[in-house]
This record gives sequence, C-alpha cells and structure tokens, in this order.
Amino acid sequence: MPCLAALPPMARPSRRRPSTSVRRRGRTLAALSCGCLCGRRHLIGASSAAALLPLLAPPSPAAPPIDPEVMLERVHPSRPDWYEEFYATAMDQGMKSYEAEIAGYKSKLFSQLLAAGKNILELGVGTGPNFKYYASGNGVNVIGVDPNKHMEDYARSAAVSAGLPSSSFTFKRGVAEALPAEDNSMDVVIGTLVLCSVNNIDMALREIYRVLKPGGLYLFVEHVAAPVLPVCIADGSLLRFVQGAFDPLQQFVADGCHLTRKTGENIRDVGFSSLSLDSVRLSNAYIISPHVYGVASK
Repeated sequence: MPCLAALPPMARPSRRRPSTSVRRRGRTLAALSCGCLCGRRHLIGASSAAALLPLLAPPSPAAPPIDPEVMLERVHPSRPDWYEEFYATAMDQGMKSYEAEIAGYKSKLFSQLLAAGKNILELGVGTGPNFKYYASGNGVNVIGVDPNKHMEDYARSAAVSAGLPSSSFTFKRGVAEALPAEDNSMDVVIGTLVLCSVNNIDMALREIYRVLKPGGLYLFVEHVAAPVLPVCIADGSLLRFVQGAFDPLQQFVADGCHLTRKTGENIRDVGFSSLSLDSVRLSNAYIISPHVYGVASK
C-alpha cells in the first residue's frame, strides 16, 4: 500500500506481534505521510498545512502572468521592417470590400455598446476600422493593441476621423496572450478578425476575461471553419476541405491566420456569465466566409 511504503522502518507494524498501538501509530503516520488529513487525530496536522497555504499559494496577479514584451517576442517576434510596413498598407487598402460587407453586422453589434466614459481595449486594432462604430462617445479612452508597430499611424488617423481625441488613444505593441492591462481594468474588450492569428487562442481568451471588469463586455467578429455538412457537400464540406488544404499557406502569407479554427466553441468554453453568439456567411470572402459574431459578458 502507498501509505505503508512511506513509513519509516520503526513505524511499520510487526508481523509477529500485531500491536494495536503500533498499528494506530502506523496508520496515523502513514496518513500524514500521504496527506490523508481525515479524523480528529489529524486536526493539528491539517491546521498546520492550512496555515501554510497563504505562503504557498501564488498571489492574485494585477498584471499578466508573463511580461507582455517577453510574450510579444516569444509568439510574434519582430518581422523585417519592410514586411510589417507592407502588411499594414495591404490591410488598409485591401480590406475595404470586406469592411463594406461586414458593416451591417458590425453596426448591429456595436449598437449594443454605450461607449461614453468607458475604458476600451481593442485587441488587434490594426488600421482602426472599428473606431467609427464606437469611438465618438464622450470620455472614451481606448488602448489599441497590435504587434505591428506600423499599424499605429493608420490607427491614429482612423481615431481622429472617428472623433476620438489623440490624447484618448494609446497604441501599445503587444499580443493577446499577455495583454498590457491590469486585472479588472477594462469596461470593454473588442476583437475583430484577431483570434484567427493568435498563437494560443485559449490563453488569449483567458487574458480577455482577466482584464475585463465584472460585468464588462467582450465584442467579437471572427471568421471560422466551415461546418461539415454531409447532406450538402457542395455548400459546407467542400469549403471545409478547401480551408484545410490552404490553411498552411494562409498562415504563411497572412501573418499566422488560421482558416480552420472553431472559435465560437472556444469562446463558449471561457465561462462568461452570458453570451450572445450569431453566425453568418459572407458572399465576397469565399475562403473566410463563415463568421461568428456576438457579445459576451464577464
């Protein structure tokens, strides 16, 4: 038995003379050696262990468990400057048709947000296409997080165009796995087309949950894997096959973007107090046409 194996030789019961006192002592020592704190005789041991718990338990962090700059270099090390500048320009110019089609869904989503006086963190802020939906409210303070430093100029320009004073916008290089914000500090976290490209989606969602205040909102729009529909192969399963085939190439050319993530399921598993999640399929974005969007509350 494991408990007996942990006993010192002198505490093991004798086979020739089964002494009751030795057996009792053996059981007590064995239980303590194995951490079995049951029974009145173990009350002192249990109390001593409980007294040590505050010393052994890690303190509740007020900041990311890993330094944001360390995590940034770990999961998204700096690319060549020309590449990051090119990618920022491509995002600014190349997403206009997508933004035009998704605009109606974003308007519906952001209409649920009363942004005035709120502290808002936008994850993967990019060139700032979402500012026009929420940034004009009085007293809004926005932290825009993105690993690409060349996004800042575009984001600042978009913020000014949306009516957000420059003093109310802070751009921070960072990644979702270690957000540069304290616990329970944000009224709102916004993320659109960002969880497709994070290194660890579950870690990113835990970070979003960590920085939200109790009752805070997480607004999201994400493209996801197409559902596999055996009854309608041409509509669902074929697209899912194409996504799987092109996924490695997409990650290479689109800064880590994955085509086959089931992001809606990940969001459901976080443990938000409430979640409203809808799905839609866009017409002009074939390979990334399936989307989920919604609002979660901490």
